Amino acid sequence: MGPAVQRSVACVVTIGVFDGVHRGHQRVVRRAVAVARERGLRSVVLTFEPNPAEVVRPGSHPQRLTTLRHRAELLTGLGVDEVEVLPFTLELSRQSPADFAQSVLAERLRAASVVVGAGFAFGHGAEGDVETLRALGDKHDFTVEAVPAAEGVSSTEIRARLLEGDVAGAAAGLGRPHRVEGVVVRGYQRGRQLGFPTANVETPPHTAIPADGVYAGWLQCVAVGNLPAAYEGRRWPAAISVGTNPTFEGVPRTVEAYALDRDDLELYGTHVAVDFEARLRGNTRFESIEELIAQIQADVDEARRITAGSSQA
Repeated sequence: MGPAVQRSVACVVTIGVFDGVHRGHQRVVRRAVAVARERGLRSVVLTFEPNPAEVVRPGSHPQRLTTLRHRAELLTGLGVDEVEVLPFTLELSRQSPADFAQSVLAERLRAASVVVGAGFAFGHGAEGDVETLRALGDKHDFTVEAVPAAEGVSSTEIRARLLEGDVAGAAAGLGRPHRVEGVVVRGYQRGRQLGFPTANVETPPHTAIPADGVYAGWLQCVAVGNLPAAYEGRRWPAAISVGTNPTFEGVPRTVEAYALDRDDLELYGTHVAVDFEARLRGNTRFESIEELIAQIQADVDEARRITAGSSQA
């Protein structure tokens, strides 16, 4: 993954933010990879950072389904040869479709073919569409192919599912469990006191976090920064809590993951990923610590049942 640079050889390009790399995105990217292989060329994904919506509509802050690192990882996993990141600036947002096609696609990337979704729009005010791109392709000697959309799948719909706590619905659109990443920081350590030590995950701003509640899923370390060798490639089934923990007042909203049956993990300062498989329940205020512990144990048992056979302990 790297910034878009002047290329010396032709390639097949697909363009988009691809936040979430959901099933619709995957169809477009896989087709671009196939075209590249048919033509003996390299496949390149051109993506943008930050999200163009943040530049065009300051303060809108669309919730991020994937970090840039994870997005690139997912795209590479689809067979893409290169992921190029173009900084999205106000200047870029004001480029006409013709200027974008010439300066970015023709001159910088030397596109021989461009593969996009059927609803692709580009240029200032999103005034360019697939037919505009085809006309510009004729001028700059690249072909254009539009891939039909995956019905009912969009980043907006997936974000809406997460806001409702419907992580199963979000996973259906993504083609995998939704992931939240961050660094493990010290919290109130109440989980440890209750017998269920959790990793308190500090997420980047504007992360798409599911609705408050308790979930089953997985916790794993991500190779970012100093990853302890003992944890490299490790993935644990987990019970996950999202919210303010109503039994204890004055607690800020957090994402906490308890790796099932593990009280020996030292994860402070480690970059981790939390994958959400299923929602177990909403948050509840308990009248006693004993009631809370009993419910946590029930949650752990249910999380264990759901994740059985999928963990890498």
